[in-house]
Amino acid sequence: MELDFEKENGLIPAIVQDDASGEVLMLGFMNREALAKTQETGFVTFYSRSRKKLWTKGESSGQKLLLRELRVDCDVDALLVRAELEGGAVCHEGYRSCFFRQLGRDGEAKVVAERIFSPEELYGKGTKQ
Repeated sequence: MELDFEKENGLIPAIVQDDASGEVLMLGFMNREALAKTQETGFVTFYSRSRKKLWTKGESSGQKLLLRELRVDCDVDALLVRAELEGGAVCHEGYRSCFFRQLGRDGEAKVVAERIFSPEELYGKGTKQ
């Protein structure tokens, strides 16, 4: 199946879901190369829009995503990545999921999840993901 990478300038959104629980863990973007590397290695790889390069989740933190299944949406322009989280936290801020804030009707956001690791525990002092 040929995915439609052209709608978003060569990228497609990839929603990552925990394979066991169904929890949504994060949203990333893939280009053709990131998708191919994910399929080849079994480790979820994205294209970083800010760094303009491929990155395999967990390469610096150890919090890897092991590919279990790829699903394609009806417009063939988005992926659902079902994965097993190795390490306990997918978010660079130390939360299990990147979706740890709840946005209220008043526009205020509050943290609704427990932080598992500090960023320093994940990446060391003075480093960023």
